[in-house]
Amino acid sequence: MKKMIKTIDRNKMAIICISLALLMFILYNIFSSNIVQALSKYGSRGNEVVQIQTKLKRWGYYNGNIDGIYGSQTLAAVKYFQRKNGLVVDGIAGKRTLEAMGIFTSASSSSSSSASSSDLNLLSRLVYGEARGEPYEGQVAVAAVVLNRVRNSNFPNTIAGVIYQNGAFSVVNDGQINLTPNSTAKKAAQDALNGWDPSYGSIYYFNPATATNKWIWSRPHVITIGKHRFCK
Repeated sequence: MKKMIKTIDRNKMAIICISLALLMFILYNIFSSNIVQALSKYGSRGNEVVQIQTKLKRWGYYNGNIDGIYGSQTLAAVKYFQRKNGLVVDGIAGKRTLEAMGIFTSASSSSSSSASSSDLNLLSRLVYGEARGEPYEGQVAVAAVVLNRVRNSNFPNTIAGVIYQNGAFSVVNDGQINLTPNSTAKKAAQDALNGWDPSYGSIYYFNPATATNKWIWSRPHVITIGKHRFCK
């Protein structure tokens, strides 16, 4: 009788262990399907590759199909993105490359560094103050102008330096820079930080309907988006 009870207990324990193992396996598959693994490279397939291709195509780095296959075109686009953003050009979408694209991995911090958060917040406020009501592409273009100036030796080399440069932006003078940006302005700022530049390298923009400065009209015209004329 005692042996039978022990046998039953062992069987129960085995069933419990098997059930727990099965539950852990199911949970792992559920969560792992939603977590970016941070190691997409040539030959990879799946949702992470779709995200990479979607981002790069939107920003003009990639012209192929969004098919979730990390082929030669995706490889070239990732390298192009890495080169433009000061990353190691190895064609592998690792942790740092994915973070630069705004694709956060399981190994990433849930929030940006204080410096990055500060830059994003300030750039969002500039976009909201200068371009709320403009087409989304135009809002991204305004943010891109700031970043183009940061990279230009004729301007300060920080986002804050460019935005607060004396006389650079009217919203700084009239206080609109202190308004709380909406989600669209934040998204536009992030897209610009991630590499999208609808202004095509412009370092100035103005509203032709209100601009009276002859010098700004003399700048080479690049593109007009909404009410803003972007120029170099």
